[in-house]
Amino acid sequence: MASLLSWFRAPAEREKRIDLPSVQIHDIHSAKDKLPRTLKHLLKANHHDHSIIYHDLQFDNHLPHILCSAYLLGADAAHLNHLYEVESKELEPWKESPGEISEDDWRDFLGKKEYQRAYVQFFGDVQSSYNYGYDWKKVVERFMFQGDQPLVNGLIGGLGHPLIHLGYAYEFNNREVGMEALSLACCQYNFLHKYLDDATYTKPAPFSSTSPRELLDKLADDKRLDGLFQEPGFANIEPLFEKHESIVLEYWNAWSLNNPVEQFRESQEAAVALLVSTVAPGTHAYNFFVCHILTTSHAVRVLLPLIPAKFHLSLVRQWWLLVLAVYVAELRPKIDPDYVDTNLGGKGWAYVEDKALNSDSACDAHYVKAIRAMREAARTWGDVHERYLASAVRFADDFRGWVH
Repeated sequence: MASLLSWFRAPAEREKRIDLPSVQIHDIHSAKDKLPRTLKHLLKANHHDHSIIYHDLQFDNHLPHILCSAYLLGADAAHLNHLYEVESKELEPWKESPGEISEDDWRDFLGKKEYQRAYVQFFGDVQSSYNYGYDWKKVVERFMFQGDQPLVNGLIGGLGHPLIHLGYAYEFNNREVGMEALSLACCQYNFLHKYLDDATYTKPAPFSSTSPRELLDKLADDKRLDGLFQEPGFANIEPLFEKHESIVLEYWNAWSLNNPVEQFRESQEAAVALLVSTVAPGTHAYNFFVCHILTTSHAVRVLLPLIPAKFHLSLVRQWWLLVLAVYVAELRPKIDPDYVDTNLGGKGWAYVEDKALNSDSACDAHYVKAIRAMREAARTWGDVHERYLASAVRFADDFRGWVH
């Protein structure tokens, strides 16, 4: 507990970096080869033609995610074009917003998804202005990381899609995806930001642990939440905070980050386990919402080496808040490592990558993203005992679609 209290109270500790090497940055903007040029043109076409939120403003445009993930898993230009054709069939064209957005009032429309077009146009105009000179990262730095309530503290709105989108923007140094990420952060901004913005929510918990898995196991057995919801689902998140905020914040504050690099490593292991080790053999019950815990964790991994150090720990804690919300909303499935067979039968990452690109699920954005996230986690931390690989093989072979 002493280490937790010192972390809460010491400004120097709060600004502790999580030092990780950057993932490889793919600068497709200046590339001359056919494959990166294809990706660049498809991202630009999607930006021009399709809204970032669609279907009565309920669904997110995942086209950049699957295109970039497939690219990194070895897709060729023909495959990228095929993915674009398939995915775009469900997307929708832009609709004009009720009004324009300006430098003076851009925060007035936070959380209003119907202003998505206006936000994209606003940030695009800012990017092309004299002060920014088409440097999209300067625009992100200005609007994402500055002010009393910086947008970065609201990236887990919309099930973390703004966070995921921002990760791909940085990983591919892509201004279209960057402006979309900023716009998503504005449109999906919700009440969750207050827990990061208001320091009074950060306070000592009645218990603590450095292990997210240990805390999740404790949460799974917490009788105070028994029978809370009849059915799992994303719609449970707001009622959870309305009625049981204190319990969620207990677990949120209980995660001690006294060795942030190690704790982040453990969090990535937990993210994989939540997706794969909660699915009993024969059920194929991979949870769509739990998948976002893994793909947002991957986004955090991408962003940590690239964003201001003072946001490192708060970004990881923001992710942890999303984990707790989703885990309880999905009725706290037990994590059982025995569900993952460690006998791989000679299957390696090449096998998993091939499944991502050539299986019946190759056009499922979340399936492809999840495989890519597991591979990157293995590369980041090493996989001597092949636990990441075993989870990826199990998921790639066992997946039959998502449950909600």
